[in-house]
Amino acid sequence: MRICLARLSTIFHDRNVSQVEPFFCRPLAAIIVTLLTVGAASGQTDPLDWPYWRGPESNGISRETGLPETFNPKGGAGSMVAWEQPALGSRSTPVVLNGRLYTICRAEPGTAREGEKVVCADAKTGEILWENRFNVYLSDVPAERVGWSAVVGDPETGKVYVLGVCGLFSCIDGETGKTLWSVPLHERFGLLSTYGGRTNYPVICEDLVIVSAVVIGWGENARPCHQFIGLNKETGDVVWFNGTQLLPDDTTYSAPVVTVLNGQKAMVFGSGDGAVWAFQPRTGRHIWRYQFSQRGLNVSPTIDGDTVYMGQSEENVTGTTMGAVVAIDGNSEGDISDSGATWKVERLMVGKSSPLLVGDRLYVVEDSAKLHVLDPKTGDTLAKRIALGTMMRSNLLYADGKIYATEANGRWYIMKPDEKKGVQFLAKGRLPAGEECHGSPICSHGRVYFPSTGNLYCLTDDSRQHGSDPRPEPAAEKPATDRQPAFVQVVPADVLMKPGEDQNFSVRLFNAAGQLLGPGDATFTVQGDGAIDPDGTFHAVKDDKHRAVTVTAQVGKLKGTAKIRIVPPLPWKFDFEDIAISPQTKTGEPPITWIGARYRHVIREVDGNKVMVKITTIPKGTRSRAWFGPSGMSNYTIQADVRGSMTDGKLPDIGLIAQGYALDLQGAKQQLEIRSWDPQLRMAQSVTQDWQPDKWYTLKLQASTEGDKVRLRGKIWVRGEAEPETWTVEAVDTAPVLQGSPGLYGNAKDAELFLDNIIISEN
Repeated sequence: MRICLARLSTIFHDRNVSQVEPFFCRPLAAIIVTLLTVGAASGQTDPLDWPYWRGPESNGISRETGLPETFNPKGGAGSMVAWEQPALGSRSTPVVLNGRLYTICRAEPGTAREGEKVVCADAKTGEILWENRFNVYLSDVPAERVGWSAVVGDPETGKVYVLGVCGLFSCIDGETGKTLWSVPLHERFGLLSTYGGRTNYPVICEDLVIVSAVVIGWGENARPCHQFIGLNKETGDVVWFNGTQLLPDDTTYSAPVVTVLNGQKAMVFGSGDGAVWAFQPRTGRHIWRYQFSQRGLNVSPTIDGDTVYMGQSEENVTGTTMGAVVAIDGNSEGDISDSGATWKVERLMVGKSSPLLVGDRLYVVEDSAKLHVLDPKTGDTLAKRIALGTMMRSNLLYADGKIYATEANGRWYIMKPDEKKGVQFLAKGRLPAGEECHGSPICSHGRVYFPSTGNLYCLTDDSRQHGSDPRPEPAAEKPATDRQPAFVQVVPADVLMKPGEDQNFSVRLFNAAGQLLGPGDATFTVQGDGAIDPDGTFHAVKDDKHRAVTVTAQVGKLKGTAKIRIVPPLPWKFDFEDIAISPQTKTGEPPITWIGARYRHVIREVDGNKVMVKITTIPKGTRSRAWFGPSGMSNYTIQADVRGSMTDGKLPDIGLIAQGYALDLQGAKQQLEIRSWDPQLRMAQSVTQDWQPDKWYTLKLQASTEGDKVRLRGKIWVRGEAEPETWTVEAVDTAPVLQGSPGLYGNAKDAELFLDNIIISEN
């Protein structure tokens, strides 16, 4: 007897053995349930789980059958609503793994404790099982845009990964909700967290979890770039770090798709530079690039074989039109901007909702919620466009021969593909007033989930037999018959250390297709201070200097590198007097170990002293932050001399950062403010503070953890005068940020700002 595993998974998922007693005797059913339970516990993938926001095939398609054809959000007989859970209302797309549903939500909205959280619920009942709450801090994103990304689940380990809107990236135990490790990507790498809230989606590939953002980092990464970071999914160590073109116009939320193109494992995504890229996911090396737009891409690619379908709603590379849909030949290498398109249709504003390929039809939805049906081989229009409301943010779901859609203003649709009309409406309606849909519908174990900002609806049709068709076999990667090394990977690739510490580096060799060949017998060298043993153990110099070091591993003629920042314990003092000034530019560069500083600041001589200046002439980043050291710091004070110039009657904003909080001397408002989350101001305190242009002041910010709260104190005085005994402004946070790197905040959009004599010391 042949038994479909997907079908058995559906039958036994809820352990309702009586459903199969007509077909099996009780002992056999119990045996099969046991086998399925053991399979799940041993890390085998449940074929009906939905671990990635676009599903197990990363294309918005489910193979399940017996799903609802109608929906009534008001409930009652025939509504198909198995449960609804307001506590799961969000703009995020949920995922399902091992019988549990995970999503990102606002935490305690509208209160002084507001933040972000991952919520886990029973996928069958909607019962909340746990919440993992974390703060939003040092970010420009408004509270309404929390949950822009989505959780990704790892079927192999049961862990889930989340990138918060401020850049906090965490690995969470899917069973208990405990944070296993976390990395503040904004403080560690310079992730930009903008008002637009465009936070990208993590993706799993074998032993890696890969995440991206536009960053302004340190060293060679000190200029804005859409960077990808491949991290060891167990430890959070950086395995590789690579980006696209410098100075992208936008941040982006184009979710990557891990696939196989021309027999090669590839990760395909849209970049902030307006290009579609393919990277090797194990190494981060470029495969090809197709320039598609003049601005950032937000649609996730849809891939069929070696063809990549993509949409955008920005300016096209040539001409004056906006928006396009393209089919790219993924069987390519290098820059394929001129040759890579199989076809392209312009003037289709497909910039938010990803293409959906069903058989011989490609469904694309414009940002204005107009549905088009295209021939995937030619791009020709196959049906008259269909209105699905007025604004589309979410992706389409295809399951059981039906297309499920939710529109941004709360409209929902259940449709059936139609050869002549494009689609036939089976049911449509609107969610309760005020509920918006930015997340996408998903399907798992006979249930369809509709997320909205006010609710999560679980739909199921108990009158129909739930089942699943076999999933198509994914494209197979070519065997690693090429044993010639082409790339040396040094792990970890980016390290933050203290003086006197040791760090062991390992070397892995890959062939030209990005396939692992094994460890490499390398010769190690060091550029900068420190020593390295033949086995790859680096020994940092033990002193009080901030250093940058490069470790190079050479195997034959091939070389790979790793970058090290060495940051000593407190106290620190920066007066910039030891920084060289270029005779040509009359400027120098800030300390190399600072995150997010070099591109935005220069060192100049002012009144006989060297000072740091945040300039107004950079294309982006006039309003930004910079960080000096590890994120695990707490209970310290930062002080600096500051001065603002005036241009056209306008002053800049000048700020210090301590432990996730900013003290901001505001020019236009003429006030001094303590805050953590700029647009939300959940715990902010401010006082009127008159200050003058071209006059030096001293700013001081102290962060102190006091039990379950953090107390912030700030003061200002004219430089050279006696420091006042009392603090100018104070604030208390009862939902505290318990640790964070010291740094700087500044807004030089209107005029330059100057900093000198920065001192950080323990309280």
